[in-house]
Amino acid sequence: MKKIAALILAAAGLIGCTNMTPQQQGTVSGAAIGAAAGAGIAAISGGSGWTGAAIGAVAGGVIGNIKGSEAK
Repeated sequence: MKKIAALILAAAGLIGCTNMTPQQQGTVSGAAIGAAAGAGIAAISGGSGWTGAAIGAVAGGVIGNIKGSEAK
């Protein structure tokens, strides 16, 4: 059941990106990549995965927003 829900969310996320500006796409992509990286780094270092994901999402979103605004 969890796999089906994950697939539906992934498909909805891809469909939702078609009408976004490059800056918005960069923000969303950066936040997703940052969350995954932050959770992974926190798990490896023995910290809280949720905290790492939150910090990574914020940092990745900011960096992605900046990169996306330059892509115009």
